[in-house]
Amino acid sequence: VQLVESGGGLVQAGGSLRLSCATSGFASDDYAIGWFRQAPGKEREGVSCISISDDSTYYTDPVKGRFTISSDYAKSTVYLQMNSLKPEDTAVYFCAYGSSWYDQCPDPFFASYEYDVWGQGTQVTVSS
Repeated sequence: VQLVESGGGLVQAGGSLRLSCATSGFASDDYAIGWFRQAPGKEREGVSCISISDDSTYYTDPVKGRFTISSDYAKSTVYLQMNSLKPEDTAVYFCAYGSSWYDQCPDPFFASYEYDVWGQGTQVTVSS
């Protein structure tokens, strides 16, 4: 399984970005992908997760109502639409897969130790 993120960049506070996580190598079309972020000097924190099989989605409180996770089945890509961005959203964003959870988001979905396949990350910088 391989995951490749893209779509990061520099944006002003209040702006929007859409991150993409291109997936490949899955044995089936059902899987779950989580998004995480890591700011300089801070621990990696969970952001969101989607289960492709049933479209269930999860968000952590800091992004709830501002970020939306979705998937494009035909393109094998998971997106993270980020609106109303704040300077505190500045971080490297990673998508990840937890192979032991197969097609479900891990419980808890924001626990990085439940994921064992990671992308390389994409930088998001929000200026004030």
